[in-house]
Amino acid sequence: MMCCLVQVMNAQITEKPEFGKFAITNATIYTVTNGVIENGIVLIDDHIISFAGKNARIPAGYQRIDGTGKHVYPGFIDSMTHLGLIEISAVAVTVDHAEVGDYNPHVLAFTAFNPHSAAIRVTRVSGVTNVISAPASGVISGKSTLIDLWGYSPDDLAVKKSAGIHIEWPSAVRSGGWDSRTNEEIEEEYQEDLSELNDFWARAVFYNRMKNEYESNPSNRIRPDKNLKMESMREVVNNEVPVIISVDREKDILNALEWVSEQSEDLTFIFNGVSEGWRVADELSDAGVPVIVNTLYTPQRPYDNYQRPYQNPGIMAEAGVTILIGSGETENVRNVIYEAGYAAAYGLGREEAIKALTINPAQVWGVADKLGSIEKGKQANLFISDGDPFEPASQVEHVFINGYKIPMTSRQIQLYEEFLDRDAVNK
Repeated sequence: MMCCLVQVMNAQITEKPEFGKFAITNATIYTVTNGVIENGIVLIDDHIISFAGKNARIPAGYQRIDGTGKHVYPGFIDSMTHLGLIEISAVAVTVDHAEVGDYNPHVLAFTAFNPHSAAIRVTRVSGVTNVISAPASGVISGKSTLIDLWGYSPDDLAVKKSAGIHIEWPSAVRSGGWDSRTNEEIEEEYQEDLSELNDFWARAVFYNRMKNEYESNPSNRIRPDKNLKMESMREVVNNEVPVIISVDREKDILNALEWVSEQSEDLTFIFNGVSEGWRVADELSDAGVPVIVNTLYTPQRPYDNYQRPYQNPGIMAEAGVTILIGSGETENVRNVIYEAGYAAAYGLGREEAIKALTINPAQVWGVADKLGSIEKGKQANLFISDGDPFEPASQVEHVFINGYKIPMTSRQIQLYEEFLDRDAVNK
């Protein structure tokens, strides 16, 4: 019994973060928005970066961190995950990323997010300080949340409780070799699905207009009946949150672009997935639609070159598309860094790959005043590495989230250390 108790205790992470004033000195600082500062200084005052530059006098009371030979980056942002919504996929009661039904705009990932997920600690020690955590089911799956990866409750972690609404675009192409439908059947099903989406969207627009008219002059109108789903769509049709459309194939991307062009010009759209975006890069650029991509997947078509997934972000970026990187993962969100590394090596370039994890998502998600770069006045989300973070051999040595110096440990690190020298107890 005592042995079991010891094992359980070893699996717990009890070290607390540090908070206060920190001075990172003699480091190479990748500000992202203001170039690279050699032998620079970053001062952190509580939650905020108070200085980023050179030759500053460091007042008394700062805990110094020697950054000689080290590299300081803004905290990386993964723009598409299910982190905190799934703990053990085989255990149904720990899976909260999906809801029954096809149209669930009222589902909010924020309300289901588990701030104590073991995967969060695994993620943040790699330098990923923020993620979009999104639901995934049906046609309209609900709204994602943008979170910091430190805090004791969802309210502590939330940067934006409602970050965007997610649509799974109905496909007009064959699913695979096993799909026995005729072309006519595929088109018919697509048109039916699109008609349902259009009908739901039109009702949302009408409901919002009706409520706006009532709220502008309630004394002369009958109060409309409240509809939970339509009420949840109001911030969408009022362009308070963006619309994220998951779509991959060339034909589907073009169909989605046509649909977007038919909607209000005031709305903001983001495409997610776009694995064949390289085929329609110019069209995406002309539409001004940012994209969330990854690189660790196989090509959609058997005759495509195996490098296409790695080249996809670079080809779109060259055409003028704004690139964000999203892993689509839960336990392996930390791999978003290597997704970006592949993109950097296959045409996107290192600088643009870093932007795809920092300032690009900060701007697209509407938090560039807080995140995405190392600048005075911004939230202190950053990390210190001993090398290029895209290189697997590099080690992240310090992570700050909202000014908190995070303990550099996780369940996986603890297990690694536990079993590193298993014979030691027998000697």
